Amino acid sequence: MNAPVRRRVVVHGRVQGVFFRDTVRRQARELRIAGWVRNRPDGAVEAVFEGDRVTVEEMVALCREGPSQADVRAVECFDEPVEGVGGFTIR
Repeated sequence: MNAPVRRRVVVHGRVQGVFFRDTVRRQARELRIAGWVRNRPDGAVEAVFEGDRVTVEEMVALCREGPSQADVRAVECFDEPVEGVGGFTIR
């Protein structure tokens, strides 16, 4: 297994009210990625993913696409220090 990494993503576009958070949560749990996802007041969705580099990048790619009802316009991605969080939640 690769050394763990942590990425924060902020997804802009029509991403609230389209099951974006639930889609991310289900995929993160399936891939055993730790972190969280939440709606932001500005209409974006923000998520943090921790796990091995390849799997975290799969989650970032999912955010770039979104569920079928979403219209993703931009994704900001930031590297962060690993915190060792466990599980995946919707905040």
